[in-house]
Amino acid sequence: MTIQQEVDFQRIAKAIHFLQENFRTQPTLGQIASHVYMSEAHFQRMFTSWAGTSPKKFLQYISLNHAKSLLKENNIAETTFQLGLSSSSRLHELFINIEGMTPAEYKNEGANLLISYYYYETLFGPIIIASTSKGICHIAYEEDKESAFETLHKRFPNAKYIQQKDVMHENALKALNPQDNDIGQVKLHLKGTEFQLKVWEALLKIPMGNLSTYGSIASQIGNPKASRAVGTAIGSNPIAYLIPCHRVIQNSGIFGGYRWDPIRKTAIIGWESLHTAI
Repeated sequence: MTIQQEVDFQRIAKAIHFLQENFRTQPTLGQIASHVYMSEAHFQRMFTSWAGTSPKKFLQYISLNHAKSLLKENNIAETTFQLGLSSSSRLHELFINIEGMTPAEYKNEGANLLISYYYYETLFGPIIIASTSKGICHIAYEEDKESAFETLHKRFPNAKYIQQKDVMHENALKALNPQDNDIGQVKLHLKGTEFQLKVWEALLKIPMGNLSTYGSIASQIGNPKASRAVGTAIGSNPIAYLIPCHRVIQNSGIFGGYRWDPIRKTAIIGWESLHTAI
């Protein structure tokens, strides 16, 4: 992704926010373009290039009614999702293997771990990817590189760090680009409790372009009364996009929060819904 593409995404995010705030008045293309300081023609081209459709049609895929319809469809197909048989899930085509850190690695907060990290651009904004010798341990959307590293360092304060690209990053980066067809295996090496790991594994079963709820995830892991705890575990997800916590929304159909910005969550949901519907 180029610097210009990053600027375009920021404009798209601003446009999505404007659409969400003003959808009742059905703003015109001119009003949306004016909000992001662009001409109608330029904005239309930029948005269509990124989303593959017009702003008006994209709005349909981030609407409350569309979210509710997806949740109803998921209830019908829930057994299929649990078995991991959905052909529409990119994450089922891609083999993602989660390995929890050992008790010693967890307790020692990364002591004896060498973590390679680097900053990359993706379709949904800038990202930091970090890995140990065993797999990817951290992926986060971050606009500021210094803040991105600080967040990583807080997670593993006793680890040693080296800023460099590696093969694990490259494989993960391909999976982070929904348009990339050349995707290999990605191994994750995660710091989490047994409950958190169980929740994160359940998230991998939500196909691209579909949505689930906190209650549904709680039921899938055999603890239907643990919706709140599931929400906390999802909020602690250390792997942006690949562990698709963005596909979990409220029972009402409202998208809700996202640790890497609710507008980004909306953009991802809309993009995935649109491109799996095509």
